[in-house]
Parts: sequence; structure tokens; C-alpha cells
Amino acid sequence: MDAAVQRFLDDVWNMLMTIYNKESKRINEFISKRPLQAGVKDYLQVAWRDGKIHIDIEEPLDWTDSSYKVEPGPYVAELTEELIRIELYPALCKGMEELFLSDKLGPRFFDYRFQIVLSFEMEDEDIKICNQLVNNEKLNQLRQSLQKFIASKIMPDLPVLPSVDDQFFFSRHLMNPDLIKQEEDTVEPLIRRLSDKLRSNKERLNEWISQYTLATDDWIQNVYLPRYFNRADSYSMDWIPKEDLTLMNPKADQLSFFVYAALQIGKAKPDTREQYLKLAVKLGSKQAVDYIRQGSGKFAPVYKGTYAEIHNNDVTQAIEVRIFAEEEAAYGEVLDHITELLQKGFPKEYNLKLKSKQKNYLPLKKIAKSELHQFFAGALTYPTLYPKLGAYANTAMEPYAWYKDTEPGEKSVMPGTYAVLGLGLYSSEYFSLVSRYMEMVDTEHQMIQDGYAQVFIDAHGVEPELMPVLIDILLAGNEEARPVKNFVINRTELAKALLQELLSKEIYEREQVLYRIFGSRAKLAKAIKSEQTEHYLKAIYAELLALVS
Repeated sequence: MDAAVQRFLDDVWNMLMTIYNKESKRINEFISKRPLQAGVKDYLQVAWRDGKIHIDIEEPLDWTDSSYKVEPGPYVAELTEELIRIELYPALCKGMEELFLSDKLGPRFFDYRFQIVLSFEMEDEDIKICNQLVNNEKLNQLRQSLQKFIASKIMPDLPVLPSVDDQFFFSRHLMNPDLIKQEEDTVEPLIRRLSDKLRSNKERLNEWISQYTLATDDWIQNVYLPRYFNRADSYSMDWIPKEDLTLMNPKADQLSFFVYAALQIGKAKPDTREQYLKLAVKLGSKQAVDYIRQGSGKFAPVYKGTYAEIHNNDVTQAIEVRIFAEEEAAYGEVLDHITELLQKGFPKEYNLKLKSKQKNYLPLKKIAKSELHQFFAGALTYPTLYPKLGAYANTAMEPYAWYKDTEPGEKSVMPGTYAVLGLGLYSSEYFSLVSRYMEMVDTEHQMIQDGYAQVFIDAHGVEPELMPVLIDILLAGNEEARPVKNFVINRTELAKALLQELLSKEIYEREQVLYRIFGSRAKLAKAIKSEQTEHYLKAIYAELLALVS
């Protein structure tokens, strides 16, 4: 071997083993209990630039330099392109392959695949050489671990769930063609199965959606699109077709999976989905054209009625409504059609665009003044439509789901919200619907119901027969919900009704209700002692206080 090549390799190897020995101690402490992680390290770049050897053990980011640096001797000047290509790089790969296939640094120090990159700044033209190693034994073990994981953690019913760590690696493996066949019929049932199991745990579900969305987006950006497009620049999401794109003729099954992946991303990033579908169109996907124009094809995209015209797209989760004339029949026709769509499986988490001259809203503070809200508030001005609104609400309500009419945040609401809250204000016939809604609402992540008790009391007052629904409303309050100023218990029959309802509640529920009516235990105790409190109320107040003591 050439002396300059040997000295270069010695400098690289001495630094690299110092780094790897330190890293191995850290890795071996935490990785042993992760069945879906074959190993950690999967990348090495050795680069000569700016008069130094740069060593990266993670794929470098364009905007930062975290490489380890070695200052070599003058021997580097002796390294020609021929020596680099014929002696240096093969020797580097051979040494790395021996280490990669061994357990010298621990059985899980290296992942099952490993990329080696060598780059050299030269006077005439820079050199960059890449190679990928695969440990087939580890790959087969990982395949077996994944199948066992699916059988033992994904497919069984609750309460069986994967750990948070395993959930992350599972999302990545779903988009790895080495491990799972890249077909919608294979991947989608697994995503859906875990999503269904996590539906009652909003935090875990959101985390899972984020994980498989990021894994899918990573596959699209780093595996699929680079075959046919060049990124405009490192920070851009613009993709420029390669010159020979028309000659590439992407395989139909891979293009179909790309379209599926784009749809998956759209659940969290609808704008990104649309961009990817447009790229799929450039690749010749008729399926993508149809999705952009009219949705999945499961639903007729246009309904032309007597009083309104309605367009829908289940892929973009959007409904557009044009009302010909502001009258009861128009709102009734739209309600019937949307309810029918939902009953047939149209996404309940949709947004609605409305072309209407009327702008009605519910009397609730902090509620989103969206066109979806505007539509239901308009329909609520017609009492004869209440049964249709009730039917819609019963179809639309779904725990841990959200309309798309506003940015995710404190104004986000469960499907059916505008119809239910309006019906509860305007008709006593729908109090049971209000109670059912309040039992279903996600009190940890939805806040709009916090102000509902006050406007409900403004509409109906506080009466003994209303106590069950009023308590349901209070119990649905977010942890930040404040006391309700107009919820006044100043009559014996009211206090008795409140006491009767609280007897069947858990102590934490009693505490929540009494806080939102009286403010605190101390204030309730003060009311018991107050000379202004009627004698007949003091005894019942004392019984209420005893419920939480």
C-alpha cells in the first residue's frame, strides 16, 4: 500500500476508534431493551477539505459543521485521484466492513446497514464516492423481530400497546422496503390498527400520527422523489424534474404507493399532500389527477339540489356549499346531504366553505367564527330544522376528532359541536343530546365548552329540573375552567336538586362542580356562616360541603 494512503488511513482510524469507543459505552447502556432497533450507527463520512480531515459519524446537516477534525501531515499532497479511488477508498471500506460485521463495539452499535462516504477537494474536480454495507444476519433478525412485534403488540386488543420507543421505530420500519412490502394493502392496515387502539389516548395518538407522517415524508423526500426530481436547494420544498424524467417511466406499483404516502401525509399536512400529488401527476399518475379534482371516488363530488349546490372532496376533507336563497329549505337540503355523506364514511373532520349572504354565530366567547360555524348557526335560525340538526349531530359526534375549520388550538372543536351547543340553547328537547356530547368531549384538549354553562343559564335559567344537564356541562369543563357567575343556588329546591345529583358522583366530580358554582370550599363555608344566607339553605350548604370533606 502507498505510504501516503497508509498514513491517511492511520490518522482517520485513530480518531474514529477514539470516537467509537466513547460512543459504544453510551449506546450499550440504553439500547438493549429495544427489539425494533438493530443498532445505532449507520453512517460515516471522511472528507478532506480546508486543509483538514473531517470525520462525521452522523449524516451532516448543511447549516452546521459538527465533524471531528484531524490535521494531517504534508503527505496529503501525495494523494492522487488514482490512489484515492484504487487504494484509499477500498482500504477504508474493507476496514469498516470488518468492524461493521463484528461485535467488537457491541452487538447493537451498528445498524444492519451502513453508508461510507469519502469526499476529497481536488484542484480540478472534487471526488465523492459512496458505498453501502449490509449485515444480512442482522437484517433477518430485525425482520423476525418486527413480525413478532406486530403479532404481539399491534394486532392484539387493548390493553396491549407498544412502548413509546417501539412505536417510533415501528413507524420508521413501515416505510422501509427492506422490512415491509411497500404496498398500501400491507402498510395501511397496520397504521389503522395502531391508530384505532390509541384513539382514546389523544396524546399518544397525536404522537403516533406525527411519527408515521414524518417517517412517510422522510421516505418521500429522501428515497422516492430523488429518483425523478432534484431539490431546488437544501432548504426548499420545490422539486425540479430531472432532464430525462420523460424517459424514466416509474413503475406503476411504486408510483401508486407514492400517491398513498402523499395521502397519508395530508391528514396532518394537507398543503404538502397537494404538492406531492401534483408531483405524482408529473410522473404520470392518473390516480393523483382524480384525487386532486374530485377526491377518492367513493363519493359523488357534486350535488346539485333544488336550493343549494354542494361540492365535496374526501381527500382534501373539504365541503363547499352554495346556497341559492336564504331559506329553510336550502339549509335543510344541505343538512340532509352532509349527514348522508358522513353516514357513508366521509371524514367527520372536515372543513366547510360557505357562499351565503347571512352571517349568524352562536353567542359563545372564543368560538371560531368560521364558515362551518356560520352554516350551523344559520340553520339554527329555523326551529323546524332542529330534528335534522339533531340527526346530523348524532352522526357527526366522535371523541378525539376535530373539525378542520380552524388551526389546531384552543378553538378546535369536536365534530357536531356547533349543532349540539346551538340546539341546547334554543330547545329543551335536546338537553339529553347536550349531556351525551359533554360526556364525549375531550376535556383535556377542547376548551370552548368552558363558557357554555353561562350562556346556557342565560337562555334557560337555573331550575331543579335542569340540574342534571347543568352538572354534565360543568363536569365537561377543561381544568382551566372558571366559576360560573350566574350559576346561583339561592333557593331550597335548587340546593336539594344539586345535593341529590352530587350524591351519585365521585368525590373529584363533586369538587369540580362545587368549585364552578361556589368558587372554593372556603367560599362555601363562608356562605354557611353568613348572616345573609337563609337558614333553610345553610343546612343544605353544610351537606354539600360534607360531600367533599
